Amino acid sequence: MLLKSVIEDILTAALSTGGDFAEVFVEDRYTNTLTLQSGNIENSLSGRDYGIGIRVFKGLQNVYTYTTDGTKESLLKAARNAAHAITGDTIIKPQPLEKETISCAHPILIHPREVEKIRKVDVMRKAYDIAKNYHSSIQQVLIRYLDEEQNVLIANSEGKFVEDKRVRSRMAIQSIASEGNQMQRGFYGPGAHKGFEFFENLNLEHYAGEASRIAVTMLGAEDCPSGKFPVIIDNEFGGVIFHEACGHGLEATSVAKNNSVFANRIGEKVASDVVTYIDDATLSNEWGSITLDDEGEKARRNVLIENGILKGYLIDKFNSRRMGMESTGSGRRQSYRFAPTSRMTNTYIAEGKSTPQEIIANTEHGIYAKYMGGGSVNPATGDYNFAVMEAYLVKDGKIGKPIKGATLVGNGPETIKLVDMVGNQLAHGAGMCGSLSGSIPVNVGQPMIRVSEMTVGGSKEAE
Repeated sequence: MLLKSVIEDILTAALSTGGDFAEVFVEDRYTNTLTLQSGNIENSLSGRDYGIGIRVFKGLQNVYTYTTDGTKESLLKAARNAAHAITGDTIIKPQPLEKETISCAHPILIHPREVEKIRKVDVMRKAYDIAKNYHSSIQQVLIRYLDEEQNVLIANSEGKFVEDKRVRSRMAIQSIASEGNQMQRGFYGPGAHKGFEFFENLNLEHYAGEASRIAVTMLGAEDCPSGKFPVIIDNEFGGVIFHEACGHGLEATSVAKNNSVFANRIGEKVASDVVTYIDDATLSNEWGSITLDDEGEKARRNVLIENGILKGYLIDKFNSRRMGMESTGSGRRQSYRFAPTSRMTNTYIAEGKSTPQEIIANTEHGIYAKYMGGGSVNPATGDYNFAVMEAYLVKDGKIGKPIKGATLVGNGPETIKLVDMVGNQLAHGAGMCGSLSGSIPVNVGQPMIRVSEMTVGGSKEAE
């Protein structure tokens, strides 16, 4: 992607004013997106994005610049411009670059760029037909298709020189059901670190059917009561609450600046005994998985909380300096336009010993949140507010009527202390996570869990 000799010259220029670390990040990305609505392809966009990012450290100074001009002259100019923001007494010479070959941990069977567009459209139409024909109340279905190939080269003044290819595929299915003056939405967005084989093996009957089933079910839902209740949160995308309200608080981005309630608390009890919280970038072919992070560090499994005890953080290369701790292979970025920082990959609550049936049967009265919707969180405090896309009342240990308008309000660090049952059926859900280094693919996950008490916002007072 870029000659080794050119990279060495760039690193030398970046350190020419006294920096103590320099890095080059080269990216060549191919993206293909399609949108199908009302049975027709509304949008089709294919593109290539190429650029180079250059970063320089001096102690706790951090300078980043990027360019789309890959000529040697332009790159040397960008490196010198970055270097001018740094002043030091000692000029360091970069270590010789040694190419490291790392086997891809997530094999790709069918590269999407080799697949004709008509095959991609055929998969979309099948999903559309399943969702649209689910029920007569389904008025609109929107299918979004994505495949992406990202090739990166990462080199730095410590001698690192690695390359990586990332291929991801995703389909987002949205169904709208309407009856009288009521309208409800259902959504499912499966994705994987796979090629076109992901779409060929995707259970469209399940995913497209579920998107429409949610919308139709919620048409007949009653208003959600408000108050404080035990809440059962189902597996898979239910993990989004803890991703947002706890996961971000365990990233060095906030921890290193003491902007997190988890800062300086390793070894302390921060959650219920039944909670073990893990970020695992090595899970085979999962949407949030990586072979290397965007600083060239090998992907790994990081146990963040074990049986309620805080064990560690997600740390990138720069924040490792602030914290005096090693990188955990967690430096990620959306593209060359962003400097990397600590980010999650596949973050989840580990399996417990309870079956879903036991969790429900042991709940006398409460709320069952089957599918979560969107929400917001304050990363500094962990305070959150999440909508529930599909919810039910629980009474006498049984799931009852569907309810609409449910929101879950609380504080992440407090909520994980109130988890009193964890199920044995772990599942992951694909999503996009936004932070300082842009929007990146992540998985959120958990088995079914029960929180002994949560504040539920609804449309009527509890009876």
